[in-house]
Amino acid sequence: MKKSVILTVLLGIAFFSHAATVDTVNIYSDAMNKSAACVVIKPQSYAKASAFPVVYLLHGAGGKYATWIIRVPELQAYADQYQLMIVCPDGSADSWYFDSKINPAIRYETYINKEVPAYIDAHYKTQQNRHGRAITGLSMGGHGGLFLGFRHADTFGACGSMSGGVDIRPFANKWNIQHLIGNPDSAGFDWKDYTVAEAIENYPKDSIAIIFDCGVDDFFMKPIKPCIKKCWR
Repeated sequence: MKKSVILTVLLGIAFFSHAATVDTVNIYSDAMNKSAACVVIKPQSYAKASAFPVVYLLHGAGGKYATWIIRVPELQAYADQYQLMIVCPDGSADSWYFDSKINPAIRYETYINKEVPAYIDAHYKTQQNRHGRAITGLSMGGHGGLFLGFRHADTFGACGSMSGGVDIRPFANKWNIQHLIGNPDSAGFDWKDYTVAEAIENYPKDSIAIIFDCGVDDFFMKPIKPCIKKCWR
């Protein structure tokens, strides 16, 4: 019995010692003049292959760079299963992945679209073109995934959203958004340029793969229906 238990433990150690690895790096932003932490998950085959596709996975409101790996440790297994890297950057608790109109020190669209991929491509073995990059996320991160994906299809070849706020206009007084991009009731400003519902009207010159889901009881579901029709028309 003791031998079998020891053998099981040793086999478990051997298995996990070859599993995907998790790095935490600090990525400096010239646009914001600060560094932010970022989780990078590499598949177990990283040392043997020349380049990997990368999924940029964005956290929701109130989250941070480590939220995904803490709450979904299975991401390591997914990196191994699908032979890709997963990058979880920090988007601040309530940035909505915007370059703020109000505060020039908040430039998370620039950070996530340009600065983070540039760092990852420079320090890891990645497929360094849009076909090797996808971006998605949850809630606020779902908004970021589609918003940045459509606006920067030259960077990302695929984008997605999980329970994302794809039309933020009904939520003018929530989540600190108007402190980032202005009061939607002033001077006819309606956040048109800052919502996925409008971003998808500007089709990128290159095709982009899209996936999103939202539960039928989610409060984001009602605003998402017109977006579904636009994407499928």
